[in-house]
Amino acid sequence: MPADPLHRAGTPQRSTTSLPPSGSGASAIEVRRSARRRRTVSAYREGDRTVVLIPARMSEAEEQRWVSVMLDKLAAQESRRVLDDGELAERARRLSDQYFGGRARPDTVRWVTNQNTRWGSCTPAEGSIRLSHRLQGMPEYVVDYVLLHELAHLLVPGHGPRFWRLLEAYPRTERARGYLEGVVAADRLPHVPGAR
Repeated sequence: MPADPLHRAGTPQRSTTSLPPSGSGASAIEVRRSARRRRTVSAYREGDRTVVLIPARMSEAEEQRWVSVMLDKLAAQESRRVLDDGELAERARRLSDQYFGGRARPDTVRWVTNQNTRWGSCTPAEGSIRLSHRLQGMPEYVVDYVLLHELAHLLVPGHGPRFWRLLEAYPRTERARGYLEGVVAADRLPHVPGAR
């Protein structure tokens, strides 16, 4: 039987799997080391896991640094891609399944350009969710939080304790809220002409 080129004698490869840093968007990180890889580091998503490929000679500290760098790069690439309304509806369905047992089922989920003071809105009687176009390009976990927030309104109309308990299931709730608060605060800063 021919030898697997990635597992030839003299080219040991180590693979480790760990939990990701909070907010990375993946459930697990797999680091694959290769003696054939000299300088380059790459990463890709494989289902709900992130695979990071690094040279075998890297230290543990370098590995940790590069995993963090590559997670940030992947998140930036993903956040630049804008979901269309169909993809947004599918994402809402998956989030409802994952965090609410599939109980929140909107009839429509779409982007809108007429919401400049809110990130999203929900009309439970119609089963409709609308997200502000201003969210486009923000990190995935922020869009997911706003979708979950509006999905939760299909189950609990107000912002009482039952509503917030539903959102506790999402591990990046506080981080996403902080991100959005930072965007609002930055918009309120005075803009000095000519300042960069």
